[in-house]
Amino acid sequence: MPHGRHGVFMNDTASHHVAFRLAATLLTVAALAWKYLRAPKKRPLPARAWAGLAIILMAEICLYLEFRWVWIYFTPIVWTGYVLLVDGLIQSLRGESLLANSPRRFAKLAVWSVPLWLVFEAYNLRLENWAYVGLPRNPVLAGLGFVWSFATIWPAIFETAELFEALRPGRAPARAPSPRRAPGRATLLFLSLLGLVLLSVPLLLPSRAGRYLFGAVWLGFIPLLEPINYWRGGRSLLRELEQGSEATLVCFAISGVICGILWEFWNYWAQAKWVYVFPIGQGTKVFEMPLAGFLGFPVFAVECLVMFEFVGTIRRVISKRRENAWPAVAPES
Repeated sequence: MPHGRHGVFMNDTASHHVAFRLAATLLTVAALAWKYLRAPKKRPLPARAWAGLAIILMAEICLYLEFRWVWIYFTPIVWTGYVLLVDGLIQSLRGESLLANSPRRFAKLAVWSVPLWLVFEAYNLRLENWAYVGLPRNPVLAGLGFVWSFATIWPAIFETAELFEALRPGRAPARAPSPRRAPGRATLLFLSLLGLVLLSVPLLLPSRAGRYLFGAVWLGFIPLLEPINYWRGGRSLLRELEQGSEATLVCFAISGVICGILWEFWNYWAQAKWVYVFPIGQGTKVFEMPLAGFLGFPVFAVECLVMFEFVGTIRRVISKRRENAWPAVAPES
């Protein structure tokens, strides 16, 4: 009888399910590798990409051998390797990457990834859609795992989106993109109000009903914050769509699909992990995630972009107000 996770025996049905999940994950990775190998390169693969690949492979081996600390911190370890690998792939394709050319932006992604994800953790305290198991009893060690894991979320999403952007064909489009009508104030206000409703209703309902509406939270920050990014001149999907370009939207949505598959794949084998406890689709799971839950990953990736750009928009607004409040004093002649 086949072995399951950590030496647990599985019946034939469970074994077939795991085989299917492994095949789906390997097919995804193979498709990415094939696309990368066929793409033109601007420079050799940098050392950090090889280091990232080595981290992933060694983490997998140590997980199989049940090394305690890798067993516990497998998720942040393997995602650290993933981010290094993908950033190196991007540099080989473009000649530049976040870590190589914009380390400050990368650091901001990692730092802001923690509080931005904690927003969803706060919702989960009320809506109880997932729980963590297998954590160290020592709160300091558990906290280290949480912070390290959360710090990889936004970098992974952004790096994967950049990778897909770098892998896009370099051919000029057959025709120039057609600009679209700019959204008016009424449209922007409606979108923000819609986002506010989506984010508020799950909290206002009794928890037993709100648990069914976490999907509104995965969506809600996009209509709430995107109009503000547009209005204040920040990086905006609405502005790119207005200019006739869907590239960023598509790349982040695909990034969500890929990261979602890998999140669930690697999480499934870890000891310290999350499990889903929401009351929908528990009978049809792919790894720990009910099948329907995978629909949320593309939306979540777009939400990651919108939330991070909102942070930048607010920082620019505050900085500009400070400059206006404290104008530079001209030096005396």
